[in-house]
Amino acid sequence: MDRRILVVEDSELYCQQLEQILSGPGREVTIVHDATAALELLVEKPFSLVVTDVMLPGVDGIDLIREIRARDLPVTVIVIAGEPSLEMAVESIRLGAYDFVVKPIDPELFQHQVEKALKDRTLVDEIAALNTRLRRRFAYHNLLGRSRRMADVFAKVERVGSSPCTVLITGETGTGKELVASAIHHSDVKRRGGPLRIVNCAALPEHLLESELFGHEKGAFTGADRLQIGRFEAAAGGTLFLDEIGEMPIGMQAKLLRVLQDGRFERVGGLEPIQADCRVLAATNVNLAEAVAQGKFRSDLFYRLNVVSIEVPPLRDRRDDVPLLVHHFLHKMEERGLPTKSMSRATLSQLLRYDWPGNVRELEHVIELMVLTTPGATIEPDNLPPEIVPRGDEPFSLDFDHFRPLQELTDDLTQRIEKAYLARVLEKYRGRIDQCAAHCGLSRRSISEKLRRYQIDKADFKPANRRTRKASTSRSAYAASFDVA
Repeated sequence: MDRRILVVEDSELYCQQLEQILSGPGREVTIVHDATAALELLVEKPFSLVVTDVMLPGVDGIDLIREIRARDLPVTVIVIAGEPSLEMAVESIRLGAYDFVVKPIDPELFQHQVEKALKDRTLVDEIAALNTRLRRRFAYHNLLGRSRRMADVFAKVERVGSSPCTVLITGETGTGKELVASAIHHSDVKRRGGPLRIVNCAALPEHLLESELFGHEKGAFTGADRLQIGRFEAAAGGTLFLDEIGEMPIGMQAKLLRVLQDGRFERVGGLEPIQADCRVLAATNVNLAEAVAQGKFRSDLFYRLNVVSIEVPPLRDRRDDVPLLVHHFLHKMEERGLPTKSMSRATLSQLLRYDWPGNVRELEHVIELMVLTTPGATIEPDNLPPEIVPRGDEPFSLDFDHFRPLQELTDDLTQRIEKAYLARVLEKYRGRIDQCAAHCGLSRRSISEKLRRYQIDKADFKPANRRTRKASTSRSAYAASFDVA
């Protein structure tokens, strides 16, 4: 395939020289005399390389680079200047120029620079094409994954997409429930042309949540100085996504149930019934069946919402997706203008071993942190946050005082091993006593007594506390030496 090269130069003499240097097998050289004509061609068809003079009529070469970057045009740029200027060279490279060349041009040296730029451009284009193929193969409406668990999610989204049924999306915080809701909306042939409105049910108190959902009439309450439509009206013809539905106040649950059953509602302070014309999706990170049993969630609303349920798996249960997600987030950071980084195999191995209590959201934040703080071009294990690669841990030691009686030493060692073992099992089951007891082959009561004896707090192992807790006797370093899988 020919590599297209665009020369932007107003001097006929240099146009002839550059055309002579750049022409050759596998190359197609086009010459224009100003930046405006260059931009028109760059938008019209792809080029591999732009060779531009700094001094041009109208828009200069530096502004041309700015415009190329602003439009995100995939082309490499080499800048040519009539005189050496450190300030101009620095500005060109900062804006994304590949190289800065000062006239008069050395044909042999320039030919080498161009060849290297074209080879690097080929590599960049191949990586971009690979990214596109990966996204097409393992993406479904902005959902990413190649694991079996995510394939199941894709299949369910596709099945329910064209139906009008209510869907309950479950999963831990940070797993991507909002993305699943968006995928359902965009796969709904009837409603994907309409709006997708999102309401966080945990973010507002009951009186404000009611107004947010149903709207209010002018004068309905103090401060209601005008009519305000709610999210049900705003989502007409589209989808309403109720996030964190498990946190909705019990009084609001009854009002929501009425809308789902009757398809009608009134604005706050209004008497005229309004027909709801939107599909309702809901999401929660709490177990609604348990919330119903505890009287915190209405059973009739639960059954109304739970027509179809889609569980979004935690990242620790879809580790096959970690490399794909890492690659996606690195590319996403690069598109945002952050430094281009790659990741070593050792670093990726560490990421695969981590449990990700914050799930995909935590992974994205960690990738962003590493891109911003890693000094080199490659992210190494030493660049990872300490919670992912623990540092300074004390290894389990069998040192003992040989002056102590043997039985006393044996009892002490047994307790240390038992304590470390319990800490690791709690780590595995995220502080769940019943699962810990089943794993150990003991009763729940026996496990609870041992935890009290060793002063181990099960709350330290809950998902919400795992990232913030410090090293303690309940999760000491020597616990890591026990494999309980």
